[in-house]
Amino acid sequence: MRDSSGLSRRAALGLAAAVPLAAATAATAYATSTIGGARLARSGVQVSGASGLPGHLTARSWLVADHTTGEVLASYNAHRRLPPASTLKMLFADAVLKKFERAETYKVVDADLADVPAGSSLVGIKPGITYTVEQLWQGVFLRSGNDAVHVLSHMNGGIPATVAEMQALAKDLQALDTHVVSPDGFDHKGQLSSAYDLALFARHGLADADFREYCSMRTADFPAGGKKTFQIQNTDRLLTGAWGMKPYEGLIGVKNGYTSHAGNTFTGAATRDGRTLLVTVMHPKSGGNGVYEETARLLDWGFGKGAHAEPVGRLVDPLSERGASKAPARKAAKAAAGAPAPAAAGESDGAPWGLIGGAGAAVALLAGGALALRTRRRRSAGERVGTAETTEPAETTEVTGMAEAAEKTETAEVTGVAETTEAEGPRQG
Repeated sequence: MRDSSGLSRRAALGLAAAVPLAAATAATAYATSTIGGARLARSGVQVSGASGLPGHLTARSWLVADHTTGEVLASYNAHRRLPPASTLKMLFADAVLKKFERAETYKVVDADLADVPAGSSLVGIKPGITYTVEQLWQGVFLRSGNDAVHVLSHMNGGIPATVAEMQALAKDLQALDTHVVSPDGFDHKGQLSSAYDLALFARHGLADADFREYCSMRTADFPAGGKKTFQIQNTDRLLTGAWGMKPYEGLIGVKNGYTSHAGNTFTGAATRDGRTLLVTVMHPKSGGNGVYEETARLLDWGFGKGAHAEPVGRLVDPLSERGASKAPARKAAKAAAGAPAPAAAGESDGAPWGLIGGAGAAVALLAGGALALRTRRRRSAGERVGTAETTEPAETTEVTGMAEAAEKTETAEVTGVAETTEAEGPRQG
């Protein structure tokens, strides 16, 4: 006799499939935020009213925006979540820079450097030496020094406290693609951001005079102990012209990054004829100067033919400047032709975790239905889920497999923490 007391095989398989399906739906929605306008959530190139975009761009994600108005002139996979490398230090500066006076001094102890990841980029901070806050920030901006980041983080109450502040600020800036694991941008599982979010961090930072000064500095004298100093140089090749790159006319910063997992990332800002543009380029195929070359070409387009582009979205304002009760992307959605406005901030607080909760609710509903089915059957029958970071390579070593061809369309993918485990090229350390 056939046993009808349990779930049917088809029902059981359907329930088992519901969990990964719901999780995949949540991950996809999280990775395609409509913050800034619905067009920015689409894959592929987004541009209107202007032609002549540079050809053969290999970055997995990029964005061109007007710094003053916040209008996004063109983008490619703007909300795609990718490892940010040291460009995440922009958010660190946004969160911590105003906490301490420039002239304030601090004597470094061993504990301040004990948690710096092996293989990190360093400026050369030593225990027992007293540094000014200004010198520590020079170490952060010019040399991308994780040692300087960790000292400032310990001054700020520790690494966990600083990470929490950075995540809270990201939420206020409506940078919902960003998940912070460490303040230095070092490769950690689940540490992700997007071209859109990095542009938000840069725009917010450039409004501060100290941030703007630090990110535009080419060289500085750094303490070596006693009265001795050594010179440090900015690793931004578009700013300094190092390694065969010609300095970009009008460049004012902001931050470059490199890790063996993320490859090269860069957010740059430049001013010409009173107009300032922001460009973010993430994970181009070519190592060496590739990230700078593609940034320069996008800046050239923005100052040229891009001046006539109709916005495809915008860099939104922080919630704290508009009132948290307002819809976080309402204005941006109106800027994108025909784009429906997203849910108000009060709905899941404007954060992606509500999507995960929604998926969990769907799974719970399915499970509840299955339980009810089994109960009915029981009654009728009487019866029953690191890698290591380095400074930019001293030699222009190409990091292979780091990018996809810049196609105008691409299939939607499920992104998230799992994306950090993709085999994307050689690891170091």
